[in-house]
Amino acid sequence: MAHNQFALLGQRRFLPFFFTQCLGAFNDNVFRQAIIGLLFWMNATPDQRTLYASLAPAIFILPYFLFSATAGQIAEKLEKSRLIRITTTMEIFIMSLAGIAFVLKLLPLLLVALFLTGVQSTLFGPVKYSILPSVLRPDELTGGNGLVEMGTSVCILVGMIVGGMIFDVAGIHGPWAAAGAVVALAITGNLISRLIPASDAAAPDLKINWNPLIESAAVLKLARKQLAVRNSVLGVSWFWFVGTVFAATLPDYGTKFLGGSYHVYVFALALFSIGTGVGSMLCEKLSARVVEIGLVPLGAFGMSAFLFDLYFARTGVATTADLSVGAFLQQPGSMRIVLDLIGIGLFSGFYVVPLFALIQTRTPKSELSRVIGALNIQNSGFVVAASILTLVLQKYAGWSIPQLFLALAVANTSVALWIFSIVPEFLMRFLSWVLVRGLYRLRLKGVHENIPDEGAALIVCNHVSYMDALILSASIPRPVRFVMYYKIFNIPVMRWIFKTAKAIPIAGARENPALMQAAFDEVDAALAEGELVAIFPEGALTKDGEMAAFKSGVEKILSRRPVPVIPMALQGMWSSMWSRRDSRLGRMRVPRRFRAHVQVVADAPLPAAGVSAESLEAKVRALRGDNA
Repeated sequence: MAHNQFALLGQRRFLPFFFTQCLGAFNDNVFRQAIIGLLFWMNATPDQRTLYASLAPAIFILPYFLFSATAGQIAEKLEKSRLIRITTTMEIFIMSLAGIAFVLKLLPLLLVALFLTGVQSTLFGPVKYSILPSVLRPDELTGGNGLVEMGTSVCILVGMIVGGMIFDVAGIHGPWAAAGAVVALAITGNLISRLIPASDAAAPDLKINWNPLIESAAVLKLARKQLAVRNSVLGVSWFWFVGTVFAATLPDYGTKFLGGSYHVYVFALALFSIGTGVGSMLCEKLSARVVEIGLVPLGAFGMSAFLFDLYFARTGVATTADLSVGAFLQQPGSMRIVLDLIGIGLFSGFYVVPLFALIQTRTPKSELSRVIGALNIQNSGFVVAASILTLVLQKYAGWSIPQLFLALAVANTSVALWIFSIVPEFLMRFLSWVLVRGLYRLRLKGVHENIPDEGAALIVCNHVSYMDALILSASIPRPVRFVMYYKIFNIPVMRWIFKTAKAIPIAGARENPALMQAAFDEVDAALAEGELVAIFPEGALTKDGEMAAFKSGVEKILSRRPVPVIPMALQGMWSSMWSRRDSRLGRMRVPRRFRAHVQVVADAPLPAAGVSAESLEAKVRALRGDNA
C-alpha cells in the first residue's frame, strides 16, 4: 500500500500515464511558443504578430467547444489505455505536419496543425481525469490529482521556456530544431503510453451521439445532476477564468509595473507555477488522504488575500526598465511581490485539486468522462469570457493591471461566497477540517481498505466524545450520514455542521418516540440510496471511558435493510478534549490533551446475516483494545 503520493510514481498503474500526460502538456507549449519564436525569426511585422496573437488562442480552443461532448462519449465507450494510445498516435501525425510547416515556414499550415492539436487535446481531456478513479483507490485520488496538477503546471512552464528558446539557441537551424523537437516529444509520449495498463471501459455499450450541439446540451445537463458536482464543475471553470486573466496580464505586468525584462515575466510565471505545484502536492498531507473539500474555501480565500496584497504591493508604473531577475529582486518591495505570486499559486492548488477529486468520486464511473467533457466545454467558455473581458477592461475602460488584480480578488471572493452559500457542504467541511486537524493528530488503520468505494453500508463505532462524528467524517473517504443523539445534534454551532452534513437526530423511545421512528425511517431511506450510515450503538457518550452494551437499534436497522456492517473504533479519545473525563469547564480548556493522538481503526465489512448487537460490540471492543 502506498503511504504517500510519491509512492505512486513507482507503480506502473500510474507512472506511464503521469509521464504521458506531462509530455503532452510539455509538447503543446513547446509547439505554441515555437510558433511565436518563428514569427520573430522571420522578422514578421507587428501586424502579423498581432494577427497570430488574436487567432491562435481561438483556433486552439475552438475544438473544445465543438468536440468535448463527443470526446466524453468516446472516453466512456473505449478502453482507456487504448484511447490514450490513439490520441498520442494522432499527436505524432499532427506534429509531423507542424514540423513540415516549420521547415517550409508556412504559417497557415501551422495554424491548421494548431487546430488539430486542439482536437487531440479535446479527445485526451476526458480520459486524463476519468482514468484516475479507475486505477487509484479513493484514498489515493487527492494525491494522484495533486501529482497530475503539479506535473502539468511544471511542464507548461518548462515547455513555454524551451519553446521560446529554440530559435535563439538554434539560430539559422531554428525551424529544423523546432520541427525535430515537437516530433520527438510526440513519439516519446506515444512510446510511454504503450506501458499504461488496460483500464476497463466505463460504458462499452454506450451509443455515441455524433451531433455536437445536442450532445453538448446533454452532457452539460448530466454535470448538473448532483448539486455538489455541479458547483465543483463551476468552481473549476472559475479557476480557469482567474488563471486566464492572470496569465494574460502577467507579461505586461512584468515589464510595465515590475520594470523587468522578458526574463522577469518568466520568473513571475515560474513563481506562480511552482506555488501551484507545491499547493497541489500539499493537498494530500493536509487532507490526510481523503477527498477533503474543506480545503476549497481555504484555497479560494487564500487566493483572494494574495491577489488583494498584489494590488497594494505595486499600484504604479515602474520607474525602471529592462531589469534582470537579480536586479528586480534587489528593488524595494520585490520580495513581497514574490511571496504574493507564490501564495496565489499555492492556494490555487488547495482550491482546484479537491474539486477534481470530488467530481471523480461523486460522479458515477459510467458518466465521469462525459461530465469531464461538460467541464471542458464550460472551461472553454470561461477562458474566452476572461480573455474578452480582460481586453475590454484594459483597452476601452482604461483599467491598469493592478486594478484588474483588485477586481479579480473582489470577484473571486464574491464567487466563492456564492458557491459556498449554495452548497454549504464546502464551508461545513472547512470548519470541521479546522476543528479536527487543529485539536487532534489522526492516524488511520484499515479505514481506506475496508470502506467500500460505493454502495450502502452501516458503520458501527464506540462513542467517546462530542467530536466523534467529525473525526469519523474526516477519516472516511466517502460522505457519511451520522445518526446521533438529538441533544448533541443541537449543540450551538455544531448543529449547523451536523445539519449540513445531513446527520440524522435520534431520541430514546421514552423521550420522543416519533423522532426515534423518523430516524429509523431516514436511515432506511439513506441505505436504500446506497449511502453510508454511521451509528453509535451505545446510545450515549461513555461516562467512564469504558464501552457500554450495544443497543438493539442496530439489529432493527439491519432487519429492514440487510447491508454490510463495518466495525470501527476510536482509540485515544477518552483522554482528549471534549470527552466526559472532565467537567464541562475542563472540556473547554486547552490542556495537555490538546492535539491528542487519536487512531481510527476499521475492520472488514461483515454480512448482515447473523450479525447481532452483542457480536458487533465484541468486535468493536477488540478493535479498540485497551486504548480508550
